[in-house]
Amino acid sequence: MGTVAEASCAASGPKAKVKGTIVSRDGDLVKVRDKRDASVHIVKITDKTRIEREKGMLGFFGRTDTDVTALLPGLIVQVEGAENIKGTLDAKIVKFKPNAFAIAVALEKQILNNQAAAGQAQATANQAITSAAVAQSSADLAQSTANQGISIAQAALNQRMPSLGHYVTVDKLEVYFPENSPSLDASAKAALDRLVSANSEIEGYMIEIAGYASSTGPPQCNHRLTEERAAAVAEYLHEGDNVPLLRIAATTGYGAASPVASNADTRRRALNRRVEVRVLISSDYR
Repeated sequence: MGTVAEASCAASGPKAKVKGTIVSRDGDLVKVRDKRDASVHIVKITDKTRIEREKGMLGFFGRTDTDVTALLPGLIVQVEGAENIKGTLDAKIVKFKPNAFAIAVALEKQILNNQAAAGQAQATANQAITSAAVAQSSADLAQSTANQGISIAQAALNQRMPSLGHYVTVDKLEVYFPENSPSLDASAKAALDRLVSANSEIEGYMIEIAGYASSTGPPQCNHRLTEERAAAVAEYLHEGDNVPLLRIAATTGYGAASPVASNADTRRRALNRRVEVRVLISSDYR
């Protein structure tokens, strides 16, 4: 296969197909590890590439046709296109099923939370003999939950790290949403404007967007809502602040995972109805 540097000077060649897992994405270049032989292919996304989620799945932006921002590391894709003279695959169609991967990533976050809860419960048991039985029971329950699905969550984590692992955060912002709503208000848009203005001149920057919800409502609805919130931020950055889509590295909804405050009352739940926006740059630019 061709190198990343070579991918821009391509000419159409014989038709080719590859099915496998995205291991990284750098702008319009996506590395895919072939499911059959583990070989790595460099796929070039062009203005003519059609990116589709399969019907019947929960999709990015809630529709069948989507864009390059949906191509996250860890996603299993099927690519059809043509090889150019450098060996890079110019993609004509990219198809994927996002739901299983999104659940695995959310589970990864929840597992980390459960492991922390298990450690905290164990510490409480050690501090108070009189409450040791209750604390140990809580620790055991949290640890049991953490162990469920650990292999699939760790796999998702390992697949995502090659892409963003060498990036560092240079700026960040939290945008808050009304209950049961993915709509950005004026203050949220103004905050996003300031973030883009402060960082748009940074060479090689990327933006990572993560949506969250409070724990009220069914998990499936919360997950869909956080995807819609993250998508709303991505769309505003692109349409309102002219951020190129290729600068948006990841846009993901995590449901009620990773709360920053208790969900016990209305005021605190509002802090969990958020989207976290991080501006990243490669360590190569530092």
